[in-house]
Amino acid sequence: MKTLIVEDDLTNSMVLRGLLKSYGSSHIAANGKEAVEAVRLALGANQPYDLICLDIMMPEMDGHAALKLIRALEEDAGIWDTYRAKIVMITALLEDAHNATAAHMSLCDAYLAKPVDMTKLLKVLRQLALIA
Repeated sequence: MKTLIVEDDLTNSMVLRGLLKSYGSSHIAANGKEAVEAVRLALGANQPYDLICLDIMMPEMDGHAALKLIRALEEDAGIWDTYRAKIVMITALLEDAHNATAAHMSLCDAYLAKPVDMTKLLKVLRQLALIA
């Protein structure tokens, strides 16, 4: 499983990387702009990400804007539904209905609260058929 972790807090990104290390390679982007560029490059190399863990509140470009642009890049590349990256929004704002609605309308696949709990993360990865 090839993963992109998009998180502006280095500690949070390292924790996620540690949680996911036994499932494959991971790359880190510090904000939405870096994430969109990483996805663009991966698609161009025909090596798309399987999973993108995307924080919502970040500098430069927030997770909602990045999510929309990532889905547009996949659409432009002819990647649809089952074959697109699974995007999990990760945020401290889980109770905020506006953020949850905006994320789902932008086609994210799941939503997790910070701090990320390993059991919940693994449950989501199983539901998304990324791990057995």
